[in-house]
Amino acid sequence: MTYSEENYLKIIYHLSVVSKADISTNAIAHEMQTKASSVTDMLKKLAEKELVSYQKYQGVSLTQKGFFAAKMIVRKHRLWEVFLVEKLNFTWDEVHEIAEELEHIQSDKLINKLDEFLDFPSKDPHGDPIPDRNGNLPKVEKQLLSELAINKTGICVGVKDSSTSFLQYLDKQKIALGTQIKVIEKESFDNSLTIEINGNKLLITNKIAGNLFVKTI
Repeated sequence: MTYSEENYLKIIYHLSVVSKADISTNAIAHEMQTKASSVTDMLKKLAEKELVSYQKYQGVSLTQKGFFAAKMIVRKHRLWEVFLVEKLNFTWDEVHEIAEELEHIQSDKLINKLDEFLDFPSKDPHGDPIPDRNGNLPKVEKQLLSELAINKTGICVGVKDSSTSFLQYLDKQKIALGTQIKVIEKESFDNSLTIEINGNKLLITNKIAGNLFVKTI
């Protein structure tokens, strides 16, 4: 596959994780920041390679072959992120764009050796699960912080938004994977939250809470 074909597969995969319905060309175009006509052309190519099932005006879905291929791209991306953070001391807000380039390396032997070198990590620096060499994904019990009840405490296990600006915001607030967060109060007007971290109270917006995954303790 070309780099572009791999990028499309990955986008379709990520969209399919949050939606059980077939993915529209407009949704893909939005994520790829391109025209719907360009998406249609690419979907035809992917369909010829039996990586997607596509019918005009009816959306697209990954075939079993395409689903596995997409998970292998995701596997490479997330393993490289772990390597960059754990071995090269990059911060979690720096690694996404670099991993975007490294994920296109085609050597399965290299990726499996990398997995072994890192002691087979189950999640990346943002808390996302890493598929194993067979495409199996470890299950992660989590919910959005915005859904956590008042007086309940959760441990931060991931982020929905892995953009540089959001991760830098979390760093400023000393929120990282493993941080314990207690919900103190919810505002009915705008659903903003007052939370407690290490004995300190912090007011956060519903948008922020809706981009943090926690596991209840």
